[in-house]
Amino acid sequence: MSKDKVLKLLKDEEVEYVDIRFTDPRGKLQHVTVMADLVDEDFLEDGFMFDGSSIAGWKSIDQSDMKLIPDTSSAYLDPFYAEKTLCLHCNVVEPDTGEPYSRDPRSTAVKAEAYLKSTGIGDAAYFGPEAEFFIFDDVRYSVTPQKVAFQIDAEKAAWNTDAEFDTGNLAHRPGHKGGYFPVNPMDEGQDLRSEMLSTMKRMGMKVDKHHHEVATCQHELGLVFGTLTAQADNIQKYKYVIHNVAHAYGKTVTFMPKPMKGDNGSGMHVNMSIWKDGKPLFAGDKYADLSQEALWFIGGILKHAKALNALTNPGTNSYKRLIPGFEAPVLRAYSARNRSGCVRIPWTESPKAKRVEARFPDPSANPYLAFAALLMAGIDGIRNRIDPGPASDKDLYDLPPEELAEIPTVCGSLREALESLAADHDFLLAGDVFTKDQLEGYMALKWEEVYAYEHTPHPVEYQMYYSC
Repeated sequence: MSKDKVLKLLKDEEVEYVDIRFTDPRGKLQHVTVMADLVDEDFLEDGFMFDGSSIAGWKSIDQSDMKLIPDTSSAYLDPFYAEKTLCLHCNVVEPDTGEPYSRDPRSTAVKAEAYLKSTGIGDAAYFGPEAEFFIFDDVRYSVTPQKVAFQIDAEKAAWNTDAEFDTGNLAHRPGHKGGYFPVNPMDEGQDLRSEMLSTMKRMGMKVDKHHHEVATCQHELGLVFGTLTAQADNIQKYKYVIHNVAHAYGKTVTFMPKPMKGDNGSGMHVNMSIWKDGKPLFAGDKYADLSQEALWFIGGILKHAKALNALTNPGTNSYKRLIPGFEAPVLRAYSARNRSGCVRIPWTESPKAKRVEARFPDPSANPYLAFAALLMAGIDGIRNRIDPGPASDKDLYDLPPEELAEIPTVCGSLREALESLAADHDFLLAGDVFTKDQLEGYMALKWEEVYAYEHTPHPVEYQMYYSC
């Protein structure tokens, strides 16, 4: 949407407020709301000043002035505010130079798309993320010196088969790992998910499906693929809509990968393809009808997988999902069949739909940084012709231990991921897409999380060690 169209929309729809939104390094959407009558062509061109020192991992108080530049192509009407409000996603720039702020995640995504074009490899990178989430009725947690605990509940959760409710227990609920795909009344989330998807459609997002996922209380909605930055915007809107529709129903949503033990965790499979001159670059006559460029792209993903983990699996909780021996995609292998490898090639009849699916990312990731990093790893694979090796078409779940030991894995902890990123990040610095300052600031934030996690006693430690 052009600036003129945005201004016309403000007038035609009698919009009262404009919400200018940006994303912090951890991936949380932030916002400032201004009166709509203050928004004119100069505002959209010159931007809005704000204090960057209040955002964790950004500027110090003595260098706090920053500017938000709205991207008018991202405009949409907010469906949740009482007063009519237009939302605009923004890039963050330095006020004195107008240059993109090096630690701004959205600017990184924009630079990654520009870098792809500059290499001559392709004109556009398309991303199709599949973010899973959990819906609960009641969540409580405590982290104090004398109490570290959490408790979750949902009326339709698998553990409530014998619970007593005032209205009676109607019994229909999928068991642990049994949520894929029974109809209602076992699937209690049909109407809630439909409202979420319809809300996204009214906001201009391209959506296609929804369903219950494998774990108890776990769900997924489908986004139609789009270009990198636009799709990262869509993931932010996806989370925003899901949180708010659930909240309106008196429920709560989490995108943390592993909120409970003993059931499947939430991933965010990311489908990727590159196009050049209107043609799909990944379609060819190699393995699974891939092109040589697609295989090199996979080689880059597999080579840099551990460094990527710091951006695609950015929480300590992420590694409670990425555990060897289960259905998690921990093996640095690729296949058109297996789903336990890092990379899968989805089956399709159309060359236009030929794509590569990274299966290890999860929805706690900052989508701008995660998508940009995945693209940079793939570009590095193409530029340096990184051979991914032979595909792994055996059943990876049932490999003999000696064969399984020969397949490298992704990281087993956020600590390992940060150490891997510190040792392997040159591929991210190409074209100044990421900067050392940005990565250092990001890692500093994440090391705070590692220390907080590692320094806090866990309830299971009382079970194992209290009486030693």
